[in-house]
Amino acid sequence: MANTVLEVGTGVFVIAVVWIAALVFGLVLLRASGPAKLGVIPIFLVALTITLALVFFPRSPETTSPFKQIEIVDTLFIGRYVLLAVVSAVFLVAFFMLLPFHYLEPVYAKALRTH
Repeated sequence: MANTVLEVGTGVFVIAVVWIAALVFGLVLLRASGPAKLGVIPIFLVALTITLALVFFPRSPETTSPFKQIEIVDTLFIGRYVLLAVVSAVFLVAFFMLLPFHYLEPVYAKALRTH
């Protein structure tokens, strides 16, 4: 359990944040008037659903396995994102350079009478 703080995993922190957010949104909606007060019910149900999903479907087993599993490491991660950033920047520059040509294309007036 390397991802623990005070011997508590990240799931407990996620549950705490969910319930704090649900409490804040619930208090805000309770101060509202009219049918907006009923918005507390779905917020409570969503927080309860997230909590039950995190409790009943944990990401990792409670005990660690004695064997170290092989980790697949993506060594080209940074290079791919740099390439994606460069391609995106070139696309945006080309798009915004061609955009004025589209809007500044002259529209010629048609003759009213042709004899």
